[in-house]
Amino acid sequence: MVEKVITLENISLIDFLGVENQNIKQLAAAFPSSKIISRGNEIKIQGKTPEITQINEILSSLIEHYHKYGKITHTSVNRYLAPDLDGDEELIPTSPDVILYGSRGNVIKPKTPNQKKLAEAIEKNDLVFVLGPAGTGKTYVAVAMAVRALKNKEVKKIIISRPVVEAGESLGFLPGDMKEKVDPYLRPIYDALEDMIPLEKLKFYQENKIIEIAPLAYMRGRTLSSAFVLLDEAQNTTPMQMKMFLTRMGQGAKVVVNGDRSQVDLPKKQKSGLSETLNILRDVPGIGFVEMKSEDVVRHKLVKDIVAAYEKFEAHAVPDFGPDRPIRPANPDYNA
Repeated sequence: MVEKVITLENISLIDFLGVENQNIKQLAAAFPSSKIISRGNEIKIQGKTPEITQINEILSSLIEHYHKYGKITHTSVNRYLAPDLDGDEELIPTSPDVILYGSRGNVIKPKTPNQKKLAEAIEKNDLVFVLGPAGTGKTYVAVAMAVRALKNKEVKKIIISRPVVEAGESLGFLPGDMKEKVDPYLRPIYDALEDMIPLEKLKFYQENKIIEIAPLAYMRGRTLSSAFVLLDEAQNTTPMQMKMFLTRMGQGAKVVVNGDRSQVDLPKKQKSGLSETLNILRDVPGIGFVEMKSEDVVRHKLVKDIVAAYEKFEAHAVPDFGPDRPIRPANPDYNA
């Protein structure tokens, strides 16, 4: 009798093995003349060489499947036990109707027509600007599209950045190391990623710089190639910061810029780089523009009413000219 031991690394055991090791029991039932034993993060296979080789190949495929989709299910095991059967339900689709499957097996998809427009714009364009009030899913949809691109090997890494305006981007007076200083500003990004990637895998991605989350100041001097790059809270950039960021774009990069022009935290006399950039780039072909509205708010139902009330007030209080006026590019693909 031959024995082989497979060690599971950077894998959530409950998501891979199943509740009470149901996935391994399902695999063992298909090979009754062999023994498959799971202990901790090790799987021990005992049997004759031909079957051990076959079981090892199936487990290797399941491990690869886990690293791509974050979970192994009864259907997953069946697919690799009987590869001739149709079983594409779990493949990440290439349409915006379903973006990907989350870390708990939940389906992540656009919830409003404009969220779907955003997903479509990201698919079609290498640079997309998305504007809109809080709670409309700008960041969440963009992060989901980034994770899907990474899992489908369309990009090699994800880079997510925010301007840390409250600390002037010096951050020196805040306690703790750099991660502790900027984490409060980047918490919404972590929350979205944790919905989409199992914690162990997310930790692996971050430790190996496959997913980077950093303040905007740390983008200076870099060339961002073969990466999905998201700049969040872009209304808080200065014109020079925005130009610096956009000129980091390298070969094979896909860039999404998110902003809410109603929540600028810059000093009163400081011009927003987002507003200026929208005016400069509005006629450049190949750039997507999506504008979210109050009806796209997917938080508590009161948030939608609050946003609508503010929009009504601001429509009467602010004249329709100046850097914060709605952008109406000549580009026919503009999704306002």
